Amino acid sequence: MDTSTAEYEAILYDLDGTLVRLAVDWTAVEREIATVLRTAGADPDGLVTWDLLDAADAVGVREEVEAILARHEREGARRADRLPLADALLDDEVPTGVVSLNAEAAVRIALEKESLLEAVDVVVGRDTVDARKPDPEPVLAALDVLSVAPEDALFVGDSETDEQAAERAGVAFRRV
Repeated sequence: MDTSTAEYEAILYDLDGTLVRLAVDWTAVEREIATVLRTAGADPDGLVTWDLLDAADAVGVREEVEAILARHEREGARRADRLPLADALLDDEVPTGVVSLNAEAAVRIALEKESLLEAVDVVVGRDTVDARKPDPEPVLAALDVLSVAPEDALFVGDSETDEQAAERAGVAFRRV
């Protein structure tokens, strides 16, 4: 599949690891969430961030865990480092969006910090829609706002999760 950006009517980007690198200590986040889960009677051992969020759902502490995640992400967004691909976003001549596993507020903070927010037409964070990547819903929600069909869009990301979300949505993918 040819993924030159000129042939697409919209380009979607992942945030963390693609446009910026959030300054989040994910180990500390996981420890903090694990404490909440243990208190609620769940066993968090061996689980990573997104699995911990699912475990929080199972024991009814999603709101508390989501607040912990979002707080760390917002703080990390304020100290984010801009990555080279961010400059390409500014050069895009088609509608653009950011689809992220991070909370929408954190995405907006990072984009604003790097003077990228005005170049983005839609932001879909983990809490914007009911599903998160690799589910295709966040990608499709962004494309719906942009009024662009999946086959006319490109999703640029840095992970297997991004690639799976693009594939499931019927969107071309480019890994950075």
